[in-house]
Amino acid sequence: MAIKTLRYDVAKTLRTPEEMAAYLEACIEEANGDTAFIAKALGDIARAKGMTEIARQTGLSRESLYKALSGERSPSFDTILKVIAALGLKLSAGVRDEPEAA
Repeated sequence: MAIKTLRYDVAKTLRTPEEMAAYLEACIEEANGDTAFIAKALGDIARAKGMTEIARQTGLSRESLYKALSGERSPSFDTILKVIAALGLKLSAGVRDEPEAA
């Protein structure tokens, strides 16, 4: 008997704003500067909240949001800020524990 597997979709597990914020924070820490990875995480959260609603709030089309947040490209910072605001999240900064070597 063959084993049937299903594709895991993190968007189906993100239910609360706190879970969404924790997921984004973890992805930012793991991204190591990979902006497409962070964009993909925002896409996961946007799908969890409803891409149509996020598109309406940002003034961007659903299609352009799907492309921008696919993880295959790095969207503009303006797009990132619009999506973060539409998701009800905030962008903040802190000091690294260990400074990165130049």
